Amino acid sequence: MNPEELKARCKQFSLRVIRLVRALPDDRVSRPIANQLIRSGTSVAANYRAACLAKSPADFTSKIGTAVEEADESALWMELIIEDGILPAEKVTSLWQEATELTAIFCASIKTTRQNNAR
Repeated sequence: MNPEELKARCKQFSLRVIRLVRALPDDRVSRPIANQLIRSGTSVAANYRAACLAKSPADFTSKIGTAVEEADESALWMELIIEDGILPAEKVTSLWQEATELTAIFCASIKTTRQNNAR
C-alpha cells in the first residue's frame, strides 16, 4: 500500500469513527466515551498525514508513533463500547478490526524506518 492509499484508508477510518460516534446514545456513560473516541479516531488520519510531511526519519517516527497511539486508543474505546453493551458488537467489530490493523501497519512502518536508518 502506498502513502496515498494509506491516507485514504485513514480518512475512511476517521469517517467511520464519526458515524459510530453519532450512533452512540447521548447519556452520561456514552458521552465521555464518544468525546474520547472522536478525538482519537479522527486524529489517526491527521497524524498520518503529518508523518507523510515529516522533515526527517526521526520526525516521521515521532509523528507515526502518535498515529499508533491514537489508533490503539480508538480500539480501546471501541472495546469498551462492545464489552459494556453500549452498542451491539456487530456494529463496532469491523471498525475495531480496522483500528488494530492500522496500529499494526504504523508499528511496521516505525520498525522499517528504524532498520533503514541503522544501515
